[in-house]
Amino acid sequence: MSLAAQLAPHYTRFRVSERLLLTGHSHQAWPDVAVEGQLEAYADAAELVDEKWGRAFARADLVRDGFRHLLGDPAAELALGANTRELVVRFLSALDLRARPRLVTTDGEFHSARRQLARLREAGVSVVVVPASPVDTLSDRLAAAVDVRTAAVLTSSVLFETARVVTGLGDLASACTRVGAELLVDVYHQLGVVPLALEEAGLGSAWVVGGGYKYLQLGEGNCFLRLPPQAASLRPVITGWYAEFGALAAESGSDRVAYGPGATRFAGSTYDPTSHYRAARVLEFFSSQGLTVDVLAASYRRQRGLLAAAFDDLDAPDAVITRDRATDPTGFGGFLSLTSPHASQLQALLAERGVLTDSRGQHLRFGPAPYLSDVQLEEAVGHLGEVLRDLD
Repeated sequence: MSLAAQLAPHYTRFRVSERLLLTGHSHQAWPDVAVEGQLEAYADAAELVDEKWGRAFARADLVRDGFRHLLGDPAAELALGANTRELVVRFLSALDLRARPRLVTTDGEFHSARRQLARLREAGVSVVVVPASPVDTLSDRLAAAVDVRTAAVLTSSVLFETARVVTGLGDLASACTRVGAELLVDVYHQLGVVPLALEEAGLGSAWVVGGGYKYLQLGEGNCFLRLPPQAASLRPVITGWYAEFGALAAESGSDRVAYGPGATRFAGSTYDPTSHYRAARVLEFFSSQGLTVDVLAASYRRQRGLLAAAFDDLDAPDAVITRDRATDPTGFGGFLSLTSPHASQLQALLAERGVLTDSRGQHLRFGPAPYLSDVQLEEAVGHLGEVLRDLD
């Protein structure tokens, strides 16, 4: 039995067998058990009212364990958040930007970081933006931009527009350590797609941000910030009252704000725990279905390869639409990115035919998922061929 045939019956509410959901890189379908988690959250609130938090925090711990497994870091200190932006802001607020008023990033970062860094630049913070292309030298060029004025480097491990894997991040981490700068790596498009082991990758000293909204099928509200050892000395300015949990006393005098131990110091405040109930059920489902990191990685490699081959069979003119054929297939994450000046128009035309994709600038993105069959993937690309012929 194929993986898609095994999984599809468990996604009846999203009707994955009936629709061409090529949104696997953005919003995957949730398995049916997800709704059980949401109902469980309601039931606990109804029964326990404000005493529900013990059960809610237990679900949060299960979510942390799931992320630790995917990071290959079983002892990771993880702060949770509703989205990566709020976690990145807490991270930035812990930096001493008066002593080190310089941040380094790329022009290939997702909007949650891109917009915030652009606004900080307007406010007077020095933000150096390094071109993401060519990707093969990106880590080296980021490392060359780091100096003693640099507070942090912010980059992705897989680029959200092109699916290109960024190599050499361990060397970049070493370059940051040499001058006392921090490194924050966004692994959102790597988790559950490309195997990751932080220590083996040389990222033990890195901050890592990501979440489960995309490939992990956890839905909204499930993001994390992994803290490296040196985080224990930092005091984020943007801080919630949960960061006081476990604080025994004020750090130095009664007027000094206290922080709890470990990842608690980067905690937020009261949140909707439904997201963690849902995520805990989905993580349990992944385990029961044998959806290990290796199984998922193999599935995405195969599905992306199938999409790429089907696209090549269209023999479309490169001036109209093309793909990166120079990079080895292992150099990509979990989706096929096609480049076209008509990307947004093509996305709209595909949607009219029931093929759900998305576009980012000139990039048209086809995102497979393990519950989609080969026939569905080939059908989706076939629709692309038809709309290309009808393109104005």
